[in-house]
Parts: sequence; structure tokens; C-alpha cells
Amino acid sequence: MKVITDNRKARHDYYIEDSVEAGIVLKGTEVKSIRAGHVTLKDAYASISNGEIFIEGMHISPYEHGNIFNVDPLRKRKLLLHKRQILRLAQKTQEKGLTLVPLKLYFDHDKVKVDLALAKGKKLYDKRAVAAEKSARRDIDRALKSRQRS
Repeated sequence: MKVITDNRKARHDYYIEDSVEAGIVLKGTEVKSIRAGHVTLKDAYASISNGEIFIEGMHISPYEHGNIFNVDPLRKRKLLLHKRQILRLAQKTQEKGLTLVPLKLYFDHDKVKVDLALAKGKKLYDKRAVAAEKSARRDIDRALKSRQRS
């Protein structure tokens, strides 16, 4: 498994409750552009409509050596999941106020996969609390290392 890109902002802005692996339908030269690393998941999210799931806001830059087959960089892309998985995700997003956010994009045996997460948004004070906790943990680790050296 070769990770192409990570959505670190999603882990900062959301509580991750569950994740699922999904395939993605790509056209033309998008795979070549992804292999070159010209993809961004920063503002991406997934939506469910008519029993199908789509990822929106994922930016795949046009392939620089491409031609007329280059497609819109911000187009909706269909995700490939089993019907029961889509129904379960749709049910959870409707009843609990959860959203679908892509966490990472990676190659799995030459196929592009998306790690899609059910996430709940963090409030500003939650983000501050997490940052303070991380900072305190870092200070403790630093103090323990300096104590071990002396």
C-alpha cells in the first residue's frame, strides 16, 4: 500500500468514528496525475444521492502532458462501495449528524483507493483542548528524556 496523500486537516477538524475503504472511478489522465502526486483532499467531502456515493471537492490537477482527455479538476467522482455499505453510511449520516470525509488516498495493487471516514465536527474549544493535551504530553516526554540522559 503506497499512500499518495493524507488529509491531516480532517483529523484536526473532526472526531473520526469509523472508516471504510472505497474504490474511486477515474477518467482519462487522472491516474497519471495522481501518480505524480498532484491531488489534494483538503476541502473534500462525500455525499450520497440516489443510492450512490460521490466525492466532491477533491482537486486532481490536469495532467501536464495530457491533451483533450483532461477533465475538470474539481468534478464529482463516484466511489465504489457495496450497496449495504452505502445504506449504512447514509443512515448514520442522517440520524447522528455525521459527515463523510476522506482521510487518505492510496494505491492498493495498482488501484486507487480512498479511506473514507464517518466524522463528527469538533468545536473550537475541543480543538484547543486537544492541542493543550498534545503539548502537555510532549512536555512530559521531553522531561522524561532529559531525566534518563542525566
